[in-house]
Amino acid sequence: MSTYRLTLEYDGSDFEGWQVQAEGRRTVQGVLEAALFRVTRECVRCVGAGRTDAGVHAAAQVAHVVLATDSDPERLCAALNGVLPGDVAVSVCERVPEGFHARFGATGKLYRYTIWNGPVPSPLRAARCHWVRPLLDLASMQAAASLLVGTHDFAAFQNSGSDVATSVRTLRRADVLGTPGADVAIELEGPGFLRHMVRIVAGSLVEVGLGRRQPASLTDALAGRNRGLSGTTAPARALTLVRVDFDAGAGTAAGS
Repeated sequence: MSTYRLTLEYDGSDFEGWQVQAEGRRTVQGVLEAALFRVTRECVRCVGAGRTDAGVHAAAQVAHVVLATDSDPERLCAALNGVLPGDVAVSVCERVPEGFHARFGATGKLYRYTIWNGPVPSPLRAARCHWVRPLLDLASMQAAASLLVGTHDFAAFQNSGSDVATSVRTLRRADVLGTPGADVAIELEGPGFLRHMVRIVAGSLVEVGLGRRQPASLTDALAGRNRGLSGTTAPARALTLVRVDFDAGAGTAAGS
């Protein structure tokens, strides 16, 4: 038995998220497992570091898979990319020590939400950016984002009806980058996120940037633990999982 760590890049536009669904909808996990079966003839389960939602992209999602047969990582990578559809690819394939777990071993994730803040639509950005026409006040957005950094109960920033054991999460970093009237990015980094949390934070910050709410309203939302106190859920197409972090040495390649 050999464990492989796969780093994946995908355009989530035509996927119903990462996780395999009972309804047989097209998912990244389902497509990857089908490709592994074609290449290895093994029916296996791939475990992802995070369950990106429908329409969300990834620059470096991490997954692991355990195969009964030993394969050369470079050949396995090439073989998978030879059968995968054009909207998903394995950028890196590594053999890792037994026990590596993409989900439970992850120590942090970085998400980026991209906004086109131009006065006219940008067709080349349309598929990957949220267009906000009025000029955004980035200083106010950053002030609001800074209020979310730390460990808080983010119940007001999760999808209604979520059934997680706890809505307490830690944000290590929340930055608003870019230029008003041009490209803007919201970056959130932490060990874990609630469902739709990044998109709700992004929607709330956009409302701050438009002057529709004050930065302090995000503190009120945290304290109130009520979804109705936070902003709208920003569109999925502008969200990308940029990076997944692991402790030093975790998942270090075990041979070539």
